[in-house]
Amino acid sequence: MSQTQAQPAPSAEVPPHRYTAALADAIENRWQDYWDREGTFQAANPTGNLATGEPVPAQKFYVLDMFPYPSGKGLHVGHPLGYIATDVLARYRRMNGDNVLHALAYDAFGLPAEQFAVQTGQHPRITTEENIATMRRQLRRLGLGHDPRRTFATTDPGYVRWTQWIFLQIFNSWFDAEATNPDGTEGAARPIEELRAQFADGTRATPEGGDWNRMSPAEQEQVLAGFRLAYVDDVPVNWCPGLGTVLANEEVTAEGRSERGNFPVFTRNLRQWMMRISAYSDRLIDDLDRLDWPEKIKAMQRNWIGRSTGANVRFALPSGHVEVFTTRPDTLFGATFMVLAPEHPALTDLIPAQWPEGTRNSWTGQAPTPAAAVEQYRAAAAAKTDAERQDEGRVKTGVFTGVYATNPVNGAQIPVFIADYVLMGYGTGAIMAVPGGDQRDYEFAQAYDLPVIPTVTAPEGFEGGAWSGEGTVINSAAEGIDLNGMDVPTAKETIITWLQNQGMGAAATTYRLRDWLFSRQRYWGEPFPVVYDADGRVIDLPESALPVELPEVADFSPRTYADDDADSEPEAPLSRATDWVEVELDLGDGPRTYRRDTNTMPNWAGSCWYELRYLDPDNTEAFADPANEAYWMGPRTGADGSRTTGGADLYVGGVEHAVLHLLYARFWHKVLYDLGHVSSAEPFHKLFNQGYIQAYAYTDARGVYVPAEDVTEHVDAQGETYWTYQGETVRREYGKMGKSLKNMVSPDEMYAEYGADTFRVYEMSMGPLDLSRPWETRAVVGAQRFLQRLWRNIVDEHTGEVTVSDAEPDEATRRLVARTIADVRTEMDAMRPNTAIARMIVLNNHLTGLDPVARAAVEPLVLMVAPVAPHLAEELWQRLGHAESVAHHSFPVADEALLVEEQVTCVVQVAGKVRDRLQVSPEISEEDLKAAALASEAVQQHLDGRGVRKVIVRAPKLVNVVPG
Repeated sequence: MSQTQAQPAPSAEVPPHRYTAALADAIENRWQDYWDREGTFQAANPTGNLATGEPVPAQKFYVLDMFPYPSGKGLHVGHPLGYIATDVLARYRRMNGDNVLHALAYDAFGLPAEQFAVQTGQHPRITTEENIATMRRQLRRLGLGHDPRRTFATTDPGYVRWTQWIFLQIFNSWFDAEATNPDGTEGAARPIEELRAQFADGTRATPEGGDWNRMSPAEQEQVLAGFRLAYVDDVPVNWCPGLGTVLANEEVTAEGRSERGNFPVFTRNLRQWMMRISAYSDRLIDDLDRLDWPEKIKAMQRNWIGRSTGANVRFALPSGHVEVFTTRPDTLFGATFMVLAPEHPALTDLIPAQWPEGTRNSWTGQAPTPAAAVEQYRAAAAAKTDAERQDEGRVKTGVFTGVYATNPVNGAQIPVFIADYVLMGYGTGAIMAVPGGDQRDYEFAQAYDLPVIPTVTAPEGFEGGAWSGEGTVINSAAEGIDLNGMDVPTAKETIITWLQNQGMGAAATTYRLRDWLFSRQRYWGEPFPVVYDADGRVIDLPESALPVELPEVADFSPRTYADDDADSEPEAPLSRATDWVEVELDLGDGPRTYRRDTNTMPNWAGSCWYELRYLDPDNTEAFADPANEAYWMGPRTGADGSRTTGGADLYVGGVEHAVLHLLYARFWHKVLYDLGHVSSAEPFHKLFNQGYIQAYAYTDARGVYVPAEDVTEHVDAQGETYWTYQGETVRREYGKMGKSLKNMVSPDEMYAEYGADTFRVYEMSMGPLDLSRPWETRAVVGAQRFLQRLWRNIVDEHTGEVTVSDAEPDEATRRLVARTIADVRTEMDAMRPNTAIARMIVLNNHLTGLDPVARAAVEPLVLMVAPVAPHLAEELWQRLGHAESVAHHSFPVADEALLVEEQVTCVVQVAGKVRDRLQVSPEISEEDLKAAALASEAVQQHLDGRGVRKVIVRAPKLVNVVPG
């Protein structure tokens, strides 16, 4: 590249070669074109069309961003935070010799594009492609070093094909609890044909004991459906008549309404596709211990799966029995009533015609009969979501069923209620209520005047209510069993053994995790690669029929109903494409007419496996060649000799995906692992959650948001701050950035005002990556000044000439360079770019005081700056006389001999309290010490997003930061 590129026309005040936004724009676009032209960020594969023919480096690094959805709103400055962070780290690792795979594709199916299509009639593909083009332009302008050969969208037919192919692998699998995987884990997916063969030869009995070989194909399929990992079943779902579709739990608010549109949502039993993710509950929990993930994310997944150990206990009824699961069988003597979920099937045959004699009025719900009470209560419960029903703060409600059960340990007759705080989807849908040991049961007992019998001694000072902790067992003895005086663990073991011996119960483990609802009554999603025959039997399509593409339709909306029409039925948009739904195929039995599924997959499907497609995006024979998967994601041997699970080396994204996306992706990956399609047992080895960039928003007297950029800040005579918009006082609040709050700042504005490198440096220097931080446009100028000083240390602003000296720098400079290199390496390895930048600023400020600046001092600084400000670094590196790109140059290594120097301890205070201690040079300037103190992670944590009013510096031993 030439150094004589045309420069922006200078103004009278600004030197012609100053590093301005205009010059940054010219430099950045030029280098982005160069990177594209030269294939700077192309990562070599071991095999296939992305291989170079040379052996791949043993040292590799696969860094992954969470899949972006291309919104029509475009990006605001909060979105790129994670992308810049991964780009900085990828560039750093590349400069350290790694073969770095860093790519970005687009999660392109989804509801927003479909809703826009419903409103406008424009095909969602057009909307999606326009949004992708906008996002791709904004991200390219940021200078992200992605491998452009590896990009795609989940809507691409080639990608849909493999999504459907993976679905069929899941559909044609079952979970064999007795199988063992190569890594020693218990239970694995096996081909459904193995199960079919076991039924056929008699090595495995059918669930009902029938003769497999005498069953019809439809009967055989009904048996297999009970084992398949993907199956169709009648299940309770969130039905939203106002939207005309079934919603996932995450799409329903705590008030039981749709997240989009705020329509009422009802619980209905509908025939839907399900994924048997619950079969993997133990592996999904146990394998968390093998992952390098934040503990809070692991805890969230464990809680979501909700593994509980205890006992199943049988309570006798007038006819038959009800089984309950309890984690505290030691408290059975305190069970004074039972509660069933309103949906519990046992209610159908149990309810008597009349209320039993002595039934309290408060138990009846004001209904004349038990049947009427149950029917009324069921209808009310159906209008609530699981989250609403489980809300700890709600008043407990329920009705008596008119039935009494027998407590198995003492023979007591206890009333059976239904209440919405018990869910059919957890445990057995029935609980033994122990108000002395469970707070929710206690609240119910208080509301309905039911007895409370404590079974464990509470500690001294306990003020009453339910005690669920440890203690000595009391009030727990009957003929043949006495738990009194035991501690809780001993009592649990004793009562479980007794129940098993009496035939009244057994040890058990339950899970909160339910099977995954996988159907959507929407158009814009992947069609299911199956058809149904005349008997309603599900038949998978051959690979040659993939992808099954969406047909063209005139109307993209599902049929909608009155908001409160809970009895309505879904009618998906695809059901109107009759020529597509009814299809004639030859699937081995001659041409026949089949019916396609009119539901589509949820948008989770495409995001369950995209990390695998990056590895081999053009492969038409497999979703990824095994050699490429093993190289990029295969298990490795750790420093202690243990084998990792494999997976992407680093996955960066927001904490909002902590459960659902990560859980779903892990499930899909484990099925592929079990079937031998991948060598890695987990998709993501290391996970890092970045914080968020937030911003101030302002509301007027009406509570209406006003444009943040037009608000003026004032300080009154008493020193109090206030804000005005068009002369009127407004209220300030702090939160999420977005269009609705009128506080959105586009990265395009930052590129135009400062340049992409300044924007990158500012976002990386705002604070620790894992903490949220406030956006302050006025503060961006600090990052710009840093880069301008670096430019001036090398380039004369008036002549454009390089001014560095080839003379040896003085010893203090050489020592500072070495110390900076060592510190920057430490901070970058720990993903702390903010403190790395602070160290670079200290060195840059030191060089500013030298005239001229020594080449041996400034060139290492340019290399260190390269990951965070890559365009400027490339430009300066070239002007310094180097022909090769800085992107593949070695990152500097500190001279160990220069790292030994005298240091002093600087105490750093926040609001007068000691929060950190820094080791610094005795000669450090006040400005450099201030920068180092503000970059301290401990200081940032204790500021907790607050601004800084002033900084008191007493170099080299004291800094006091006064929060704003």
